[in-house]
Order: sequence, then C-alpha cells, then structure tokens
Amino acid sequence: MWKRFGRSLFGCACGGLFVNMAFGADVARTGDMFPEKPPETRRDDVREVMHGVEVSDPYRWLEDRTSPETEAWIKAQNEYTEAVLHSLPRREEVKQRLTELMKVDSVGLPWVRNGRYFLVKRDREQELSVISVRNGLRGKEEVLLDPHPLSPDHTTSVGLLDVSDDGTLMAYSVREGGQDEVTVKFFDAERKEILPESLPKARYFDCCLAPDKRGAYYSRHGEEGTRIYYHAFTNAGGDACATMGKGREGDRQIFGEGYGPDKGISVDLSDDGRYLLMTVWHGSAAEKTEVYFQDLAEGGPIVPVANDIDARFAGEIGGESLFLHTNWKAPKGRILRIDLRKPARENWREIVPETDAVIDGFSLGGGRLFVNYLENVKSRVRVFEADGRRVEDIAFPAMGSISGIGGRWASDEAFFMFSSFHIPSTIYRYELPSGRQEVWWRLQVPMDSDSLEIEQVWYKSKDGTRVPMFLVHGKGLHRNGSNPALLTGYGGFNATLTPWFSPIAAIWAESGGVFAVANLRGGGEFGEEWHRAGMRENKQNVFDDFLAAAEWLIANGYTRPEKLAISGGSNGGLLVGAALAQRPEFFRAVVCTYPLLDMVRYHKFLLARFWVPEYGSSEDSEQFKYLHAYSPYHRVQKGTKYPAVLFITGDEDTRVDPLHARKMTARLQASTASNRPILLQYETKAGHSGGRPLSKQIEDLTDELVFLFYQLGVNPAVR
Repeated sequence: MWKRFGRSLFGCACGGLFVNMAFGADVARTGDMFPEKPPETRRDDVREVMHGVEVSDPYRWLEDRTSPETEAWIKAQNEYTEAVLHSLPRREEVKQRLTELMKVDSVGLPWVRNGRYFLVKRDREQELSVISVRNGLRGKEEVLLDPHPLSPDHTTSVGLLDVSDDGTLMAYSVREGGQDEVTVKFFDAERKEILPESLPKARYFDCCLAPDKRGAYYSRHGEEGTRIYYHAFTNAGGDACATMGKGREGDRQIFGEGYGPDKGISVDLSDDGRYLLMTVWHGSAAEKTEVYFQDLAEGGPIVPVANDIDARFAGEIGGESLFLHTNWKAPKGRILRIDLRKPARENWREIVPETDAVIDGFSLGGGRLFVNYLENVKSRVRVFEADGRRVEDIAFPAMGSISGIGGRWASDEAFFMFSSFHIPSTIYRYELPSGRQEVWWRLQVPMDSDSLEIEQVWYKSKDGTRVPMFLVHGKGLHRNGSNPALLTGYGGFNATLTPWFSPIAAIWAESGGVFAVANLRGGGEFGEEWHRAGMRENKQNVFDDFLAAAEWLIANGYTRPEKLAISGGSNGGLLVGAALAQRPEFFRAVVCTYPLLDMVRYHKFLLARFWVPEYGSSEDSEQFKYLHAYSPYHRVQKGTKYPAVLFITGDEDTRVDPLHARKMTARLQASTASNRPILLQYETKAGHSGGRPLSKQIEDLTDELVFLFYQLGVNPAVR
C-alpha cells in the first residue's frame, strides 16, 4: 500500500455527505411542518478567564456522558430528531434508490501469499465484509471468516491485518461498532479454524506476523504512550498454529520507552521478515518523524536512521534497502534509498528527486517503485527501477485517484485501485516486469457515467490565493442560480481530496445538482507549504478558502444561498462548523458529522493531544488567541438566523469526543433566530472507524438525504 506521511488513525478521518437528488415542482415549503420545538436544555453560567479573556461555556455539563441528566438529554434529542426526520416526505423512495446504489458487491485489494489471494469483500446480499481466500488468480473462492454471527445487530466487523508468507496463518481484527479499539485474533487458514491466541481489546496501530510464525510484532497505544511488543506464541514449535497461547501478559517490549502519549509509533516487517522498521511521529501529520530499524536475522541493535531531522519520513523496505519518502529539503517530496548495511547519512542516495508535482506516496512491488504524483490534484503513477531509473507511467482511463498499490518486493504482480467521480472503483492487475495490466475487478453500479461532466475550476480566496475545486454535474447544466449544490472539503492534516467514486455524488450530479469538492489549504494537494498555510495560526485560511468557494459558486450562477448545502466530517466537521458560524447567510443546510467544535478544550479529550501540532493548544497564550477566535462553539451568537443543521455523532467515536456535537447542538438550539431545525442524531453503536452494517448505512444516509431534500426544496426522483 502507499507509504504516506502521517497516520490516519491519529488524524481526523475525512468525512462528507454525497447526496442523491432530483427536482420537481411539488416540493414542500421549509420550516413549517416540524412536530415540536427542540427539548429545553439547562444553561449554566460557567465562565473562566483564560490568558486575560473571559470564556463562556454554558453547556459544559454536557461533557459528562455518564451523567443521568446527559443521558436523558440525549434521549430527548434523539426523539426530537427522529420525529422531525420521519415526518419528511419521500423517505421510502429515497431509501429504495439508495439501496439500489449501495447494495452492490465490493472488494478490496488482494493480499497475495504463496499463490493464495486473501480478500476482504462483501457480496450484495451481505451486511458486512467477510474475509475469504481464492486459491490461484482465478481459482475457487471460499469464506474464511464471516462476522455476521458475532453480533445479532451486525455491528461487529472484522479486518485483515497480516498473512504469513506461506499463506497458512492470518492475523485479523475484531471491531465493535465504530470504535478505534479492536481485539487482535489469529486464524489457521489450513485447518480453517480460529485459534485460541488473541491480543485483548486496545488501540493497535500494526500487527505483523513473524516469518517463522512463532510470534507477532505489534504496536499498541496506552495511557503511557505507544509501545512496540513481540508476542511469542506459547509452545510455538513446528506446529505453531495449533499450540498458541493466550493473552498479552509477559510480551517483550521492543521499542517506545520514553515516548509520551503525544507520540505515535508504527511497526512494519520487511517482506522476507529480516528487518523490523519502526517509525515515530510527533503528532498527526506532524513536522517531524523518526525512523529506526533492527536486523532480526543478526539479532542486532535498534539502529537510528533519522531521529534528529525536523522533517517527515515514510519508509518501506525492499531487499537490503530502505526507501524513504521525505519532505526533508523537498517540500513537494522526494525518495531516498538507504543501504541497511551502511545506513549512515553520508551513504544516503536520492533516487527520485523533487519535481513540480507533489509525491503523495509510494509502494514497492517486483523490485520496483510505484510513485503516486499529484499534478493539480490529479493522480499520476510513475514506475521506477530501484536505482531511480524511470520505467513508465501507468495509464488511466480518466482524471481520477489511485487508492493504493498492493504488491510485494519479490512478487511478479501488483494490484491498484482506480476511481473517479463518474468511474466506479476498478482494481487493475499489473504484471512485472512486462508492464501489462488488466482489469481484475470492477464495481458494478446502476448509473449513467456518460451523462456526467467533471470540471476543475480555480478561484481566489480572501487573500488572493488561487484554490482549485472539482465540480461534478450533468452535461448541459444551466448556470441560472437555481441548481441545488453540495459543497464539501477537508483542509487539514496534509490529507488530499482527489476525484473518488461515490454513487451518491454521481446521482446528485446526474439528477441536475452540482457536487463541489474544494481543495483547501491545510491539505497536502500542493506539498508541505500548502499544508502549513492551513495549520495552527493559519487555520482561518482554510475557512476563508471554503467560504470563497461558496461565494464563487453563487457568483458564477451554479447556485444561490437558498440552494446551497455544505457537509463535512471530523476535521471537515470543524470546517463546516466554522463556516456556519462565520457566514450563516451563505447556506441553507449543513450536515456536520463527528466534528471538533470546541477548540478551546478539544485537546483535553481522547486522542486530541495528537492534533496539537496541527491546531495548537489553548494552554499556550498565543495559540489560544486564534483558537478562541475561530472556535465554532464560541462563535455562536444569540439572535442570529442560522441554517438548518444536522449533527451526527455516536458513543463509539473513541477518536473525536461526541461532547463537541452535544454542546454545539445545545448552543445553536438556544441561539438561532430562524425557524430551521437544529438536530442531533446520536448513535450508541457508531463511531469514527465505520463497522456499520450495510442496512444501517442506508438508513442513516436516508436520514441525511431527506433532511437536505426538504431544506433545499428538492423533490427526489426514483429511477
């Protein structure tokens, strides 16, 4: 897979809403049919002085999820939200169309081991993905692990972590709801049985099976910080799979001592199992990472590769070489090759230099490098020999995205997944060294791709910076200001938003709407300078870019405020929260999922300490100034006419604390002067890491769609 800067588990995962819609004359009027007012919420006079500034926090009591009063408040909010959403028209028709679009077969990139192809896939009639194996490229396929019996409501899912080199032993995760924490278990692929060995529920970043199958290396985050351990399978002899022990007690700590909970550490093994690679990142998408390795075959010491450079590194081992993607002396990225037998810095060699295009990541396969470039936010993959000689560019059918390369250093094949706004996800098989490629699997979705048009436009932000934006709409769109539009973005953690496939976005455009994705500062679309221009004291640039995108859509006749909705999740939830707080008159409706909204206190909860390098902390007097200035929760003003808002969060979000959505819901409900609803949809088994059954995904998205349809005055059509 792509080796990229940062760790997604620490960053706020990208989020957004992509909507199916059509138009009609028989639309309902907005704001006049809701069954009741929202529940009353107690307001406290909580004030504190921070760095000489008085800060009001009237709903701090909602931070306590264990309080009976908070429990009762959540119940009342959910009842109100359900009453509003279920009173809206055309719900069953919307659900029917979503079912057609989403109830399709899906599959991820295969893990190839010893002629066996391990897959995480879901057939159209299944609620969850299963883990299966195919013997041979086109051989018979059989299910190994089916999570459906694990929970009656299908909220427990499984994921593939690693497969032994001979294809007989598998490590996998078991996730409850949407929690980040998982249980690690092991499976004998020969005997087709779950083994008694397991690692208890925790936040794991990696789990790598030792090549002799006598144990596993894993990275686990706890209160003290992240540590790398080796877990020896009990009585692991020649028949290790059948004689494993249990638990994590007594596991040998390999690395991590001295690093606090604000640092993250990942672990990886070379394909041949000889080298252990350890990477320390100083916060999510931080300015610095450290890289270490250990020669397991020689039993050597842990050797530092890069631990004194203020730059980011992401590495992968091939043979005796460590390949590093770095922004050290190269803001747009370059790739270095390091001989692990001579790792001193004077022996480092640059094999892929920096260019005008951003290197978004790389992968190894068949002794070659597959490097993913971004040219004006469009993916291009170039293949290099291990010494840096250019081999070829991989051709794609259209402007789009590569989501990863699946390959191994000694393999003669690799797989990559391509998609675009109008092209369903397609997995290609690439033969090495011939370069021949073929379609291995394609997502089959009932849609008319030829009816859609994709534009990339550029607009000026508040300070004059040119920002790109993708637009998806039907061919022949009339720019008369009457088109409902959905605008989304992210703008943080060096993450990039390239053209990706979503059937919902496609149907939105197919039905006459405009789907817009703004590539805001704070992301990685144009390298580290673009990222830094939207982090910490520059975060307001991100919101300015987003608001300028809305202005451009309105000024150029694509839509108007009464027809404009915005959506974002996680860091994107902060984005739309800031937008609705700063320019509420721009938008008719907002969907805000798993958001950060109280930026004065965010760093005190769950994993948020990892985000301080990105946002800053209110404990610092200078950083407090800009955090307090844009914090959406603190920008809410009583008597302002706010747009309709649907907040979505859940108890099993163990990454971004649901308290943000609770407090913001209460404050907006008490403050808005409009008759547009402020709703909170609060799940008890939903979180940042997915894991929801397909039927639940369809139900939840139906709620979001009917909410937006009603607010934007849209009569949804069903095919």
